Amino acid sequence: MTPLSLIFAPALLMSMQVGMNQPTIPLTDGHAELRDRGPQQGETADPEAPVSVWLEECLDQLETDPSRAHTMAQIRRNETSGPERVIANHCLGLAATELGLWEDARTAFLASRDEVGANEPVLRARAGTMAGIAALAGGDGEGALALLDTAIADAQAGSAGSIEAYAQVEKARALVMFDRDEEALPALERAVLLQGENAESWLLKATLERRLERLAEAQASIVRAGELAPSDPLIGLEAGRIAFLDARYDAARASWQSVADLVPDSGEGQMAREYISDLDSALIESAAEPEPQ
Repeated sequence: MTPLSLIFAPALLMSMQVGMNQPTIPLTDGHAELRDRGPQQGETADPEAPVSVWLEECLDQLETDPSRAHTMAQIRRNETSGPERVIANHCLGLAATELGLWEDARTAFLASRDEVGANEPVLRARAGTMAGIAALAGGDGEGALALLDTAIADAQAGSAGSIEAYAQVEKARALVMFDRDEEALPALERAVLLQGENAESWLLKATLERRLERLAEAQASIVRAGELAPSDPLIGLEAGRIAFLDARYDAARASWQSVADLVPDSGEGQMAREYISDLDSALIESAAEPEPQ
């Protein structure tokens, strides 16, 4: 009997390589750190325009009109210095991210990073990670790797484990862009060590382990991801892929059916139904083959 992996439609097998090449939305938390930062040595603040007030206004504007927030932040950046300029570049980067202006976002986050001193490694790590994610989203994997390595060093200097975990995940994505999957795995292992309750990190680790044909490890990782986020359809799809490649066809169908039932009208639900259809067709074709003499 021919293995089902040889019968499956090439398009389906190709779709099983997804999961590691899409950058996440840049870190948008940490506003309190910036709001409360205050002027540092050599900086001055405008008493008539408190940073906290302007930041909240910009963040509110981001939700309703990111284009306006982008313009507001550009004006603020050009007219201020010190903590106000750091904040302006931060909000400018977030607005550019919302608009998909990845080069603008990268430039703004880098400016925000470079305007804080070496004695503020956590803020540097956060801004550097966001710049790296913007570079990755813009297709510059090499630039992203350089930025993320610097951000990781800053995060370690500031004992900022959650920020380092984000940076390690995005470093893994960048490495996968260059087909450097073996190098990407240690970055994801570090991410789950630092932030073991993050389901996405476990999902990405499982995906990469599947790509590397380490199916036992992939199964353990996807089980952990499912424990943390049992209703995530992406986890259900990946669990099915791993089961299929491990020749556990009933388990694969069950995983995909759960996704189809959970989110029937979504893209994930449609993909799950296609997987099930192709699996059933492959099983029929395989069963109809004559036994070797």
